[in-house]
Amino acid sequence: MTDGSGRLGREAVAVYGLWKRDLVRFWRAKSRVVGLLLGPFFILVFFGFGFSDARFGSIPSSLSYLEYLVPGILGFTMLFSASFTGLAVLSDREVGFLKEILVAPVSRTAVVVGRIAGGATTTMLQALLILVLAVPLGFRPVSLVGVGVAVVFLVLVAATFIGLGLAMASQFKDTQGYNLIVNFALFPLAFLSGAFYPLSNLPAPLQVVGYLNPLTYGVDGLRGALVGYSERALVVDFGAMVIAAVLTVALGAALFRRVEAV
Repeated sequence: MTDGSGRLGREAVAVYGLWKRDLVRFWRAKSRVVGLLLGPFFILVFFGFGFSDARFGSIPSSLSYLEYLVPGILGFTMLFSASFTGLAVLSDREVGFLKEILVAPVSRTAVVVGRIAGGATTTMLQALLILVLAVPLGFRPVSLVGVGVAVVFLVLVAATFIGLGLAMASQFKDTQGYNLIVNFALFPLAFLSGAFYPLSNLPAPLQVVGYLNPLTYGVDGLRGALVGYSERALVVDFGAMVIAAVLTVALGAALFRRVEAV
């Protein structure tokens, strides 16, 4: 009983330590945070106002393009920020910190949970900052309940792409190869998610790809929660995101367990 309690305590301490470390790094790396926020914010400003009079396919006339765009930018921010969790794992490998974690008397599961918790917290903070910055531009969520539902979708989007990032990072030895593949993959995921325009505007083959993209359901869920408009029922978006989060986190955990402490 004592051994079990001691092991559980070590696991909890490991999870908390990794989570806290990510928050401290997030707080100290202010220039990186500002850089990550400026890109989505500029897109929000230039696209939101530049295309304010444009009508895109199925967007209802009662909804401004800025209102349509904000949830998409939140998903866009989460996608790119979550990819940094995988990058952080590889950076830790290069400086030797990952080896210290892996040889410690804690399970790989605890390490994965700590990484996901830390990454999810920091990516959500960035998304919520974007949401706050959107308010002076004229964006207004439909209700506080909607904001709460949006937070649930943010958690699911974060878990999905952090899990995917861990899975990919587990297959690389350095940051260069990871960056190359991630940068190649992220933009198609972003532009085939309905973040900037309805998928119905795209050719049929690209629509099919879009509907296989987990971010599509995350963005649609965020849009339904924040502005009251979605292309699918929120329960469908929620179910799709839960499935995506479970699958990618399980994949990330499985592949991370095979990482050697070298």
